[in-house]
Amino acid sequence: MKNLIVILILAFLPFSCFSQNTPEKDEEKSEMKPSKNDDGEWDLTVIDTQFDYFLNAVAKPMSQYSESYLKTKNTFLVTEWNSYYNSGKYRNIIESGIDYNPRENYGIKFEYKLYQVFAYVSWKYGLKMNGLSASDAMR
Repeated sequence: MKNLIVILILAFLPFSCFSQNTPEKDEEKSEMKPSKNDDGEWDLTVIDTQFDYFLNAVAKPMSQYSESYLKTKNTFLVTEWNSYYNSGKYRNIIESGIDYNPRENYGIKFEYKLYQVFAYVSWKYGLKMNGLSASDAMR
């Protein structure tokens, strides 16, 4: 009888070791989402403390860009960024996707700030993004 119990335990032990991967339906992907500030303008919060330095000391001024240029670039860059995020490429750099609707009128300040996020990541981490202009990629 003892041998039978030991055999049954040994027979079912491998089955208990298999992990059971059940995807959770409520699991949300991490995404950066634009939000409106108190003035009703679209805004993007960047938590990295060096970003403000980059924006003020390294990045080209906003006056050197048109809103349509930034919107076109951001549409392409967000697609590239989200592709990297969804594939797990550059996981140590890209920690969230970006929720961006190219049909939304975010305004030039938001478009500029978003574009500079991509330029900042290129500047700080050396991440090459195809949609970033060469003059903004590495300065």
